[in-house]
Amino acid sequence: MPLSEQEQRMLDEMERHLLQHDADVVTAPSGDRALSYRNLVYGALLLLAGIGGLVAAVAAGERLGAIGSIILGVVAFLAMLGGAILAFTPVRRTAPVGSPTRARGAKTRDSSFMDRMNDRWDRRQDER
Repeated sequence: MPLSEQEQRMLDEMERHLLQHDADVVTAPSGDRALSYRNLVYGALLLLAGIGGLVAAVAAGERLGAIGSIILGVVAFLAMLGGAILAFTPVRRTAPVGSPTRARGAKTRDSSFMDRMNDRWDRRQDER
């Protein structure tokens, strides 16, 4: 079923609006802090180890005794908390000392995924 004229106009207007405003979101500066993938992985591993420790504390409750089980549970909880904090704490992005800043649009092997996507978005917008 084809769209009516009013529906087609509304769809075109929504598309224009999205193209104008999404470009602002995509190219918005993200600041000098970002999440580190290494910290995300280490934090997730620490979180999983903490969950495992908590399960072990509950499972070995009788063998460890009440005090030992509580101590192991608290240590496991602290490991989970530390893993979550490590995973979601942003790190400061700094350029290596002595390295020149890249010109916008320069394609290098070490450019980030978002930089490449921003470049593709800009090229697409220039073609229109």
